[in-house]
Order: sequence, then C-alpha cells, then structure tokens
Amino acid sequence: MNDDFQTSWSEPVSTQQGDASTVQRPPVAAPLKQIVTIRLDVDMLKWFKAAGPGYQTRINQILREHMEAQQAGRDAE
Repeated sequence: MNDDFQTSWSEPVSTQQGDASTVQRPPVAAPLKQIVTIRLDVDMLKWFKAAGPGYQTRINQILREHMEAQQAGRDAE
C-alpha cells in the first residue's frame, strides 16, 4: 500500500471561476482526479460503504495497488 497517497473525499470540490492563473491547484504530489461512472456489483459496493466515509478513496487505493503490482510484474520480466 502507498502510504503517501492521501485524499479526502469529504472536502468540497472547488468551483472557482476565472482564468487558469487564478485557480488554486492542488500540491504537485496530489494526483489528478477525474469523475467517472463505473458499474460495480451491489454487494461489493455495500461492503465498501459499510466501512464508512471514504469508500471511493478505498476503491481507488485498491485499484492503484493492483495497477502497481501489475506494473511491477511486467518490469520484472
């Protein structure tokens, strides 16, 4: 698990209007986020939500761990 990766889904999304020079950007280390629609099995989603707030972050972290493991396996070949 990547302990450096911290995201709070409870923080509001900035809806500032203005040119790019006035919009506050997240720190360089923070990964960009994109809103997507994803279809998940109902029981799996209930399981993630049962752990409390932050279920989207937990799903993202698990997907990231899987991606990094796949990349590491490819690099080892």
